[in-house]
Amino acid sequence: MSKVATAGNYGKKIRSDCKVTLELRESGGIQVDLNSKVEDYFGNKIISLAREELKFFDIKHARLLIEDSGSLDFVLAARVEAAVKQLLDVDKEYLLPIIEQNKNETKKNRLRRSRLYLPGNTPKLALNAGIHKPDGIILDLEDSVAPAKKKEAAILVRNTLRSVNFYGAERMVRINQLPRGLKDLEMVIPHNVNLILVPKCESSQQIKEVNEKIAEIQKDNKNKFSVWLMPIIESALGVINSYEIASTKNVVAMAIGLEDYTADLGAARTKAGDESFFARSQLVNSARAARIQPIDSVYSDVNDMEGLKQNVLNSKSLGFDGMGCIHPRQIEVIHKNFAPTEDEIKKARKIVNAYEEAQNKGLGVVSLGSKMIDPPVVKRAQQTLKLANFERNE
Repeated sequence: MSKVATAGNYGKKIRSDCKVTLELRESGGIQVDLNSKVEDYFGNKIISLAREELKFFDIKHARLLIEDSGSLDFVLAARVEAAVKQLLDVDKEYLLPIIEQNKNETKKNRLRRSRLYLPGNTPKLALNAGIHKPDGIILDLEDSVAPAKKKEAAILVRNTLRSVNFYGAERMVRINQLPRGLKDLEMVIPHNVNLILVPKCESSQQIKEVNEKIAEIQKDNKNKFSVWLMPIIESALGVINSYEIASTKNVVAMAIGLEDYTADLGAARTKAGDESFFARSQLVNSARAARIQPIDSVYSDVNDMEGLKQNVLNSKSLGFDGMGCIHPRQIEVIHKNFAPTEDEIKKARKIVNAYEEAQNKGLGVVSLGSKMIDPPVVKRAQQTLKLANFERNE
């Protein structure tokens, strides 16, 4: 077994991170060397935290080199723990206190118009992501993390859930494809994650396995914190099984991932989207039948705002409630174009007024002019007004 391990990132273009190199020794006590631009201001604090963490892991003799580019405590702690666990078989976790803002649960039917993907092993992107006001922030452990860095990323994501203010955004984590993703749950479920994204989902059995693992972890930790699920459908088989998946316990939304889906079809993804029309329509129908939220894929061209706008309007016309995004500048466009139009608001207000008038008169039938209004139409109108009011007060 090697007695030297590294974790983290350091370099000219790296910000808010650090690289630690840990060498275990037979004697000589603890030596901590620091290379940091903020050493004069925070050097003693950084070294003190590192020493405290090594002591927590019962390490008595080691040399630790910290190359720092402005990392906060939760990042440094994650990097040191990752290096320790490369060298020692320990189950203990070095946990900083969870901040008060991250102790809230989220509701099943909360707005999920936008979900911002962030690479789980890149701390600088998570620090201020919430100020852009996405409905959800996804700390990604899957595609954006190199295989050799996945364990390291899981520790950092755990610390991020505890230490970073999400400013009201739903705290989401995309785990790895099952079965590896079940191991990821052990790192995030005890730390107040709101929602788990399950990638490449193809059956309800996979969701049941996730639910069972979450229940097991919560029982061990005596934690009853609500954890919702959002399966991501990324294959032809997943599309065919989408209603069964959508109907599974704790699933509150279902997303489609078009890059992997079109690859599975053997078709190129186009802006027109003809190749994915069936899948997107099927997903919307399955989600609505199961009474959950249908969520569209990401729009990958972060510089094409007009293209994004048209994509959102098309998505809305198909019945989607939201979509993913990969850059903060996409959030405002997504929110604005998923919002109800003035005509939609006027129509919804007429429907709700007619419904309330019928209720007040004790009528069992609701009509608007010569048209009868069914309960689902009233419910949709009420949701439109609720969304319009939210937009005005946001």
